Amino acid sequence: MEKTDAGTTVGVDDPYAYVDRCDHCTDDGRCRFAVENGHQDPSFADELSAQEYQCPVVGDPLEDGLAGPWSWQDCPHMRSRDHARECARCGLESRRSAHDDERPLLEEHHLSYADASTTSGDSTENRDRQTPATADSQRPNHEITIYLCRWCHAKVHNSWASIDDPANPDPDAIAARERRRSHEQAQLDFETAADRRETE
Repeated sequence: MEKTDAGTTVGVDDPYAYVDRCDHCTDDGRCRFAVENGHQDPSFADELSAQEYQCPVVGDPLEDGLAGPWSWQDCPHMRSRDHARECARCGLESRRSAHDDERPLLEEHHLSYADASTTSGDSTENRDRQTPATADSQRPNHEITIYLCRWCHAKVHNSWASIDDPANPDPDAIAARERRRSHEQAQLDFETAADRRETE
């Protein structure tokens, strides 16, 4: 199972299994990084400009699945941050508290961390030599994040709990969510001073 530099588990064997789409990929399958930040990696941008900046992983967006010749591991600038506001392990949904400092129910959890090699100019050369057999040693480290409720987050980091484990929300997590839901409903029932005076 993948681990952080501190030696704690990230809860998955393959972080790339949780990549749905790169943050740099536009709706029409083009690479926003190469278009807007090509100066950071000119050889990468030049290579993609010859293909009209089409993402080499996504390929033709009209085809089903990922139709390009690369996999996510091959791209030196791939980044995937989950935007779903529920726990990837137990499904607990987020309840935000806008006007207090209460700890969030969900926390961002890194499956993989980016490092300096993901934005270096020579990363394209390294990628071109990459094969599945050498991917573990040569692939760049990518930033891949998901959301976990803080209870699942603790279980993943403090034990061998896997994100793939079938799990229901922790009873304390459900209680915290319901407290926030009750607070939201109480705010919706707010009465103005004029309304209160009329009922007194």
